[in-house]
Amino acid sequence: MGYRKLGVKSQHRRAMLRNMTTALLKNGKIETTVTRAKELSSVTEKMITLGKKGDLAARRQALAYIMEEDVVTKLFSEIAPKYSDRQGGYTRTVKLEQRKGDGAPMALIELV
Repeated sequence: MGYRKLGVKSQHRRAMLRNMTTALLKNGKIETTVTRAKELSSVTEKMITLGKKGDLAARRQALAYIMEEDVVTKLFSEIAPKYSDRQGGYTRTVKLEQRKGDGAPMALIELV
């Protein structure tokens, strides 16, 4: 199939991943379910790769996806230069205990 449906419609899934990517790049780490963390990891890695390119076209692509302009500025000026010598693997997913309400497996995803 190629991607996870995450139990929501495609428009909702896209908006959710955009918001989660923005939050992860803004705060450095977020807590979510394991399946959402796995999907978020691939999207975030693509955004950091755009940041490493550093040209105007890459910045515009990142602005089209990330919700806040100051997060894009942070991505291109602070986050991406940190990973200039690294070939992928910019995020780490740590499994946590299950969520109390419905028992969903939780994870902490953070920038390495």
